[in-house]
Order: sequence, then structure tokens, then C-alpha cells
Amino acid sequence: MNTANKITMIRVFLVPIFMVLFMIDNTICHYAALGVFILASITDAADGHIARKYNQITTFGKFVDPLADKVLTTAAFLILMYYDRMSVWAVMIVLTREFMVAGVRLAAAGEGNVVAASMWGKLKTVSQMLAIIAAMLLLPSERFAAHFISDILIWISVVFTVISGIDYLIKNWHLMKLK
Repeated sequence: MNTANKITMIRVFLVPIFMVLFMIDNTICHYAALGVFILASITDAADGHIARKYNQITTFGKFVDPLADKVLTTAAFLILMYYDRMSVWAVMIVLTREFMVAGVRLAAAGEGNVVAASMWGKLKTVSQMLAIIAAMLLLPSERFAAHFISDILIWISVVFTVISGIDYLIKNWHLMKLK
């Protein structure tokens, strides 16, 4: 396993640590969870940079990297929904896109193809991670402005999620055609 893939796996292992820390009803644990989430988010940029710079792009990495992103962001979205800081509709839109993309990736894998993330998919992930960080920072606040700011950032990430899903479908529709 190369360095880029090891970094991706670190992100996967950080998800349950993030969740446990955030589910402990304690401000210090919430900020520790935020730190773990930020660290996990940084590994997303780091593994991609290392994979490209040192020619460590692998089929495993193309498959596991986006999966690690989905596990991390979905865990955070569900926690934010639990704390009533994210709309059920926003979570449903995000999950629908993720299941759709997973279906296309499975169809591609069945044909021996691996579909890498597009620039829209990367923008979606970055916007989601930034929205999650902002929402987690603003979570303790009961002020209207804090809710408003986190809602706007979350819905901006949902817009990028929808755009990236449409882009993904258009680019990979040929994999879904019946034979």
C-alpha cells in the first residue's frame, strides 16, 4: 500500500473517533471532534496531492478515496441533523446523489472501469467540508445569525452536490445503458 492510500485509510479510521467525540455531550469533546474532522479533511487534500505528485494513483485509491470522503461527510451531516443543525431535506439530497454515484461506480466496476472524481465532485466535497466545519463551530450558538450562516453554507454545498451529481450522470450515462 502506497503513501497516498495509507493517508486515505487514516481518514477512514478517523471517522469513528470523530463520531464518538462529537456524540459526547461536552464542549471540549465537540471541539476535539472538530479538530479530528479538520485533520480528516486535510488528509483528503494530502492524499490526492501525494498521489499525483509521486505517481501513486491506483485503482484502490480511485475507489477508496471518494468512499472515505462520503463516510466522513455523511457521518458529520447525520450528527448535524441529530443536533437539528441540518435539514433532513439537505441530508436526503446529499445521500441520494451519493447512492446514485455509487450505483454508477458499481456499474463501471462491473465493466472493469474505475471512474475517478471530477472537478465538480472535488468542489462538492470541499464545500461540504467547509459547511460542516462552519456548522460545527457555530453549533453551540443559539443566535439566529449562527443558524442562518450555517444553513446558507450547507445549502450552497447541496447546490454543488446536485451539480456534481448531474455532471457525473451526464459523463457516465453510457455505463447505465441496457444491453
